[in-house]
Amino acid sequence: MPVHASLADQVAVVTVDRPERRNALNLEALEELHAAVVEAVDAGARALVITGAGGHFCAGADLTELEDVGFTQRLAEVLRHLAAVPVTTVAAVEGSCMGLGMQLALACDVRVVADTARFAVPVAKLGLMVDHWTLDRLARLWGEGAARHLTLTAAVLDADDAWRLGFAQERGGLDDALALAGRAAHLAPLTQAGTKQGLGVAPSDDDAVSRYEAAFARAWASDDLTEGRAAFTERREPRFRGN
Repeated sequence: MPVHASLADQVAVVTVDRPERRNALNLEALEELHAAVVEAVDAGARALVITGAGGHFCAGADLTELEDVGFTQRLAEVLRHLAAVPVTTVAAVEGSCMGLGMQLALACDVRVVADTARFAVPVAKLGLMVDHWTLDRLARLWGEGAARHLTLTAAVLDADDAWRLGFAQERGGLDDALALAGRAAHLAPLTQAGTKQGLGVAPSDDDAVSRYEAAFARAWASDDLTEGRAAFTERREPRFRGN
């Protein structure tokens, strides 16, 4: 199978395993990735790590099988779903993170980057374009200057660039990503889900602002808030349940 997943201690690991293609995704692998994310959240995962096998994160879309815009339309749905899951998502990036791989990393909440990582959005080499959602995430997470550099000149950036420009939140490998996800998995789920919902909401989007305000009210009325305060007073670790 091109994608496999595991769940332990409330942390799910989803691994793209197509080393012969440096983990480039075809439609089958994309659907398996989406199914693994859905199943992990449904199974109670409180944090999710996306990684690749064989020393590479994801080298992009498998252009040997990419035939029409139908793939890109499905990709957009999968990426938006990944970005919106109500748990913390961590991209563990090493080796190639290019094209679709960059989009996967952009869809995650935080990124742990190994020294071997290389980043590119080589659309100008192929005559392709990415959707506006990707451009917006690229500009917000890399900075507009780097986003223009990546897309307009087909630049390849490295781990030092990712760290310097703020795209990487931690440096290290899969073990470091798992440790980060493990810490996130024990924090307050309503706070995390609501905060994710609010990040990037435009003030002019009244419906999105209302949804964030509802999440805000729910967190402030939750049993988890009571537990968090009690744990702070009693100087112990809180036991959050998401209610």
